[in-house]
Order: sequence, then C-alpha cells, then structure tokens
Amino acid sequence: MRELIDRFADAFGSKPRIISRAPGRVNLIGEHTDYNDGFVLPIAIDRSVKVAASPRDDSKVVIKSLDFDETVEFDLEAIERDEEHPWSNYPRGVAHVLIEAGHRLVGMNAVVTGDVPIGAGLSSSAAIELAFAMAFAALSSIDIPRKELALLCQKAENGFVGVSCGIMDQFISAMGRKGCAMFLDCRSLEFELVPLDLTDHVFVVCDTKVKRELSGSEYNKRRAECEKGVELLKRHLPGIKALRDVTPEDFDRYSNELPETIRKRCRHVILENERVVRAVEALKSGDLKEFGELMNESHESLRVDYEVSCEELDLMVGIARG
Repeated sequence: MRELIDRFADAFGSKPRIISRAPGRVNLIGEHTDYNDGFVLPIAIDRSVKVAASPRDDSKVVIKSLDFDETVEFDLEAIERDEEHPWSNYPRGVAHVLIEAGHRLVGMNAVVTGDVPIGAGLSSSAAIELAFAMAFAALSSIDIPRKELALLCQKAENGFVGVSCGIMDQFISAMGRKGCAMFLDCRSLEFELVPLDLTDHVFVVCDTKVKRELSGSEYNKRRAECEKGVELLKRHLPGIKALRDVTPEDFDRYSNELPETIRKRCRHVILENERVVRAVEALKSGDLKEFGELMNESHESLRVDYEVSCEELDLMVGIARG
C-alpha cells in the first residue's frame, strides 16, 4: 500500500485522497449458471485491485496503470472506448453507467495496480470495475449500496466493454466476506454466506498459464446456445424463462428433441444447478469428500458437455486426482 501511495505522489504531486480495493474471485462450483438465472458458489480471494485517487477540479479523468506502465485520460462529458488501451475500458465503462444512472461525478486522478492475474479466470475485470466504482462514488460523495454497485459494474461490462457476463463476478467482489463462500441465487440476488470450516483442507488455485480473452472467446456463443435451448424447450415447457426453471426430470423427457450441441449445453447447466445445491449442503454438514466429488463431476461436465476445458486443465485435474 505504501508503494501505491508513493507512486501516486510521484505522478500527481500529492498523497491520494482515498484508496479503494476490490478482490478477485474463485468460483468453487456453479460454472456458466449465473447468466442462466442459476446458482453459484464463489469465494473472494486474497488477490485484489487497488486504486489510489484524488478529485480534480475539472471533468478529466487521468489514470496511471502501474501494471501496464501506461497513462490514459478521458473526459467525463464525452466517454469513448479506447481500443489502444483496452484495460481502460473498464473504468471508462463504470464512469459511463454511473453518469447514465443519474450520478454526478467529479474528475479524478488515479493510480491503479493489482495482483489478480489477468486472463486467468479470477475476475480481474470485475475487481477493477468495483475498485473504480467505489473510488468514483467516494470522491463524488455518492452513497451507493454495494449491491447496486455490483449491478452497475455488470452493466458496464455488458454494455460498454461488450462482454455478456452474468452477475456473479461483480457480486462476490462487492459483497464477499473472508472465511465464507457465497451461495448466490443469480435470479433473485438473494444470497447466503456459508462458513468454510475446512479443518485440515485448503482450496488451492492453480494456473494453467492458458490465457483467454473473454470478449473474443466462446463465452458469448455459449450464452446464445443456452438461450436457444430455452427457446426450444418452451414448446413443451411454456412457463420457463431460463434453464434455471427446467428440472432434470423435464430435461430427460424432452432432451432428445434438442440438437446435440444445444442438448449438451443445457444438460450441463441444469445438472450444475443441482450440484451447487448439493455442494452447499455438503459444506454445511462438513462432508468435504462429497464436496470434492461434486467438483470433479462439475469439471467433467464442463469438459464433455460445455466444452470449455483445455488439455492443460484436464491434465492438471488428472494429476490432482492422482
């Protein structure tokens, strides 16, 4: 933290007025269920994005990134995307949605840094969004509940950055608590903090070193495939709004009428929701063996039905399982 303060002083000639911090996350189970109105079970991690900031007396926003060794500038009165500095589209998008929501923002000098690995699936994007959202709100004397901040940051990523993410990443970054997993209903946004009583067990986060660019990946395609599945299943289940509403029994009854790829995508989401509920029960009862088996089932489903794994990850899972 001292280095961040010193670097801000070097860049702008004074100490920062505020420092905001938002963590990355790991999702224990419940993959690709959030944008299907389903259940997820993420935890916040000890890696985070930090923003040191002070207000300006004009509408300019000047941001120095220590990690990219770049400085960008934009005007709150005319916010545009920056294809040359794509990392800056996250704070730009956050400012855009805050203004769109009716909030008056002040200009800002900021220095940002973080130790959430980029492109490693730990939600560095949500962390930078929340860190800047809190900084803008604090400097502009705006009192915004954390839940609303999470929703605004999701809107920024969907509408400004161009990634059709669900709410999980922003929600856990905004609302997570040390020592707890978050059992989140992505439709109602009701959540339960589930204590992690792991005794002599730990969660280990491993990096395959395989990078991904979410907006340029298969993510949006998978989301469209799920929506197509809902459209087709509505012929028999007119009351459903999302795959969340389809029971395993109903899916078994009508799945043969779906194209193979759509059937596989839907099967993963529907059964993954069931696994999340069972995983929460396993955590509460201290049955870590059952919890681990559910995680293994989840990976196999992601590999076979959702087809979002890779050779490196499959090898890593195989080594871990012995």
